[in-house]
Amino acid sequence: MTAVADDVVPGVYDISDEMYHSDPVPGGSLSSSGARKLLPPSCPAIFRYYATRPSPPRREFDFGHAAHKLVLGKGPDLAVVDAKDWRTKAAKEARDAAYAEGKVPILASEYRRAEAMARAVREHPIASAILDPEIGDPEQTLIWQDSQTGIWRRARLDWLPNGQSGRFIVADYKTTVSANPDAIRKSVYSYGYHAQEDWYLDGVESLGLAEDPAMVFIFQEKTPPYLITVIQIDPAARRAGRRMNRLALDIYRQCRETGVWPGYTDDIPLISLPSWADLYEESL
Repeated sequence: MTAVADDVVPGVYDISDEMYHSDPVPGGSLSSSGARKLLPPSCPAIFRYYATRPSPPRREFDFGHAAHKLVLGKGPDLAVVDAKDWRTKAAKEARDAAYAEGKVPILASEYRRAEAMARAVREHPIASAILDPEIGDPEQTLIWQDSQTGIWRRARLDWLPNGQSGRFIVADYKTTVSANPDAIRKSVYSYGYHAQEDWYLDGVESLGLAEDPAMVFIFQEKTPPYLITVIQIDPAARRAGRRMNRLALDIYRQCRETGVWPGYTDDIPLISLPSWADLYEESL
């Protein structure tokens, strides 16, 4: 489906990134990134603030958007600026004009780097097989209703299989500083990718797209030789992610029902120094 009706129905939608992030569900829905923003170290008040305001362009995300576009073959329009950097007046004006047109500005050197990354993905035996355009589609939106809370949920999958070949494997593409498994382990925990996996697979299962879906994350370094590591998240981590998601859904439902979106705490916490701090203890 290419549009979301006024009376939304669960399903798979092929909609723009802009429509997805503006929330295509009348009355509101919760995404995986939104769910994580409800939980520590964030809080409902922060979630509510950003949910009710348009997100301004963020330069630090532009290269990732460009890499996604070239790797997956779908995404926002790019505006390639032939400049050495963004410091000149002309480059800044071209950048601002691109933002005004809803495009992603990227320097020509960055564009060439993103092209090299895309070539590396196409040459990688595992990543290229998973992202084969014959067996899947990029940037697909899932919309479904949570069976326990009645909350509408949404997810935008980097890669959704069409079910025509082998195991139903959902994929998410990440650009990163390091694709070393030890670094990835820290990223999974820090950014809540284990909760993202459970959210996406719950959508796949709830919509009846597959009975036993799997998910992989394709991590690629942003510097030559653009190394790639394809990972799966273990069952224990996914179960932890599921607990996070259930807590976030309950918090979201309560906040919507009460109209109260609390901050970090209503108490007066007693703050101690971190465990690693030097306490300058008195000698006896």
